[in-house]
Amino acid sequence: MRYARIIPVEVVEEAGSGHAGTAVSLTPLLYALFQRHLRHDPRDPDWLGRDRFILSCGHASLGLYLQLYLSGYGLEIEDLHAFRVRGSRTPGHPERGVTPGVEVSTGPLGQGVANAVGLALSSARVADLLGTDLLSPHVWCLASDGDLEEGVSSEAASLAGALGLSRLTLIWDDNRISIEGSTDITFREDVAARFRAYGWEVLTIDDAEDLDEISTVLTAARAVTDRPVLVRLRSVIGHPIPELAGTHHAHAGTVGPDRLRQMKAALGVDPDAAHQMPVLDHARKVAERGRELHVTWDDAVARWREKDPVRAQLLDRLRDGEPPEDLDDALDDVAAQARTAATRQASGAVLAAVGPVMPELWGGSADLAESNNAVVAADLSFLPRDVDSAEWPGRYGGRQLHFGIREHAMAGILNGIALHRLTRAFGATYLVFADYLRPAVRLAALQGLPVIHVWTHDSISVGEDGPTHQPVEQLWSLRAIPGLAVARPADWLETVEVWRRVLTRRSGPTALALSRHATPVLRRSSSWGSPDRGGYVVRTAEDPRAILYGTGTEVGVCEAAADLLADRGIPCEVVSLPCLEWLSEEPADYRARVLHRPAPARVVLEAGISLGWAGVLGSDVQCISIEDFGTSGSGSEALAAAGFTPEAVAEVVTARLGLSG
Repeated sequence: MRYARIIPVEVVEEAGSGHAGTAVSLTPLLYALFQRHLRHDPRDPDWLGRDRFILSCGHASLGLYLQLYLSGYGLEIEDLHAFRVRGSRTPGHPERGVTPGVEVSTGPLGQGVANAVGLALSSARVADLLGTDLLSPHVWCLASDGDLEEGVSSEAASLAGALGLSRLTLIWDDNRISIEGSTDITFREDVAARFRAYGWEVLTIDDAEDLDEISTVLTAARAVTDRPVLVRLRSVIGHPIPELAGTHHAHAGTVGPDRLRQMKAALGVDPDAAHQMPVLDHARKVAERGRELHVTWDDAVARWREKDPVRAQLLDRLRDGEPPEDLDDALDDVAAQARTAATRQASGAVLAAVGPVMPELWGGSADLAESNNAVVAADLSFLPRDVDSAEWPGRYGGRQLHFGIREHAMAGILNGIALHRLTRAFGATYLVFADYLRPAVRLAALQGLPVIHVWTHDSISVGEDGPTHQPVEQLWSLRAIPGLAVARPADWLETVEVWRRVLTRRSGPTALALSRHATPVLRRSSSWGSPDRGGYVVRTAEDPRAILYGTGTEVGVCEAAADLLADRGIPCEVVSLPCLEWLSEEPADYRARVLHRPAPARVVLEAGISLGWAGVLGSDVQCISIEDFGTSGSGSEALAAAGFTPEAVAEVVTARLGLSG
């Protein structure tokens, strides 16, 4: 191990930047975890029966890369010494899909803690769904003081404790150092007492250098089955780097060639030799342990398959990411019920209908489920097996997750559920509060995770709750996140089609922006295209004088305005743009037909800022938008005051054409 803890310092010295201090001091802990306690098979990094390890303090990536190298995940010493080099398999912070063995992209502090809670929740859900613990891993998460200072980790830990969530061990590196100095300057609370108050078991490793103590405590942590566990690890950052160990100077940056030589000499290693690892063959024997665990697991799965073939077939479908065969029929039934209603109500009807045919779908709201219409039908067959049905909803809540008022943690937890791969989860709140979720939403997009966000009350039509609750800038702010699909359906039928696309595809996160107020079903007798392509022509016309574009409930306003203009002899086309991201994936000729058919007047309506519309539709488009924070009053009054009425839109078009009203 003395050779191993030199490598991070050498690597940072060569790279000229990086964080070696934590990686060095945590080498004993991580070595013990990967060699003795983590269920993993380096030859099969995606083994479904593996434990999950999340490095929430992603700046300590070298500590993780070192163990992946030692364990035989395909990383070699050359990969470590390509640290932070563009295109290497060892980026500055762990990136899922780049490095074999990295479960999640981490770096923004606190996110990994929420991801770990999501993985543990998914572990419990899958155990109920499949009637076996074989697909339910133990989740290990390593966090720093900084992780525990971020609010998202507190939200997630509070929920995990309230649920009595098991198979979750959070290891807190209590080194009492932050970038600016001792943690005492800002962080003086009793963290162990806080986690006990959350409902966690708390264990302590007093000596981060003692492998026997480390193993004893980690064994005890795995044995706890009725609550999550916090392991407090008392470490000295940078140990044993001369002069820097135990100081904030050890956190990041190079140590200099003289200190590196002194460190090697103190460890009894040749100070003039580089890249030494004479014990590599011994360390990689952990792969033999992994293979034995894998074979034993395979045998157990085979016995389970024979005993429970129906659920085994379900596992195969979930593993392959295939939707259930009768999903389309369920969605068609909802479409047949189309009526004037808020799109949040249509969404609720979808959840109620697909729940019975799609058991892997689950989720909930940040304490707004009834308002968000984010309720999945209760199904007692999916209760934890040790919970009596009379105690519904059970310890974990079954299919309906109650996140509490914890929007940021909700988004991070959903990412963790998606990382487990076997289920589909959604989370709901009001669109204006999407800003609370944004860091985790960004990470979902970065990793291509198929998370579903249901955000209702999507415009100033929220009304009486006033400007604090009326989203204005959120739609374009969210559209700015690469890889996030923002879908704002116009009516009942569009809502069904949006859900159909979301539930049958598993590429990246989707945000559904849904209305509070009712909207009629659009007339589509002469439409062209389809909503699941992100945009289509709702109303066609020969040689149109005007084209009206809209999203969400504003499409209905466009339709009514087109009727008024038709009475004045002005033929109009109406275009609905439920999802610009989906539309951008369509062939160029389709996009051109939807977006750029020429007309003397082109007007776009959206009850939010106009920020990006010129880039989508061209500089000649006129925007009816909202460039302030809305106003208190009824929803209809707020919309009318902003010009979102058929009459106001018709006047804008006639003025654009140089005609009198």
